[in-house]
Amino acid sequence: MSETKTEYGYGGAIECQEGEFAGWYHSNHDPFETRAGPFYMRREEDGSYLSAFRAEERHMNGAGSMHGGCLMTFADFALFAIATDEMAGQMGVTMNLSSDFLGGAQPGALMEARGEVTRGGGKTIFIRGLITGDGAPVLSFTGIIRKLSNRG
Repeated sequence: MSETKTEYGYGGAIECQEGEFAGWYHSNHDPFETRAGPFYMRREEDGSYLSAFRAEERHMNGAGSMHGGCLMTFADFALFAIATDEMAGQMGVTMNLSSDFLGGAQPGALMEARGEVTRGGGKTIFIRGLITGDGAPVLSFTGIIRKLSNRG
């Protein structure tokens, strides 16, 4: 896959140049997220961030539905995508991630996460969001990010 390095979102993301997610960005600095996803993000016309990936067989549990751990990993990625502007290029850690499972997703589903920052402006950012599979609600989530101090 052809890619270009750019500063976009958190951690300096890579722009995809071809395929279904051409023009979207993904992080390549988190080995776990890369292996689990990759998960993609882009800025929407209204200024918000949309995260997405295509569900594959490797994302499913033994019952044939998307594994809860995969959904939680995607929600954690989406937290940081949603908070991109609040993060202002700083690194951070997830302090809390809570979720409610609302439905299942099958292989081939387009998984999307949207949300909003409910409180920011300091070192702690509060976010809420919703993950859908082909438009149907799959997981609602809330999370807290703590910005890390820059050390010289």
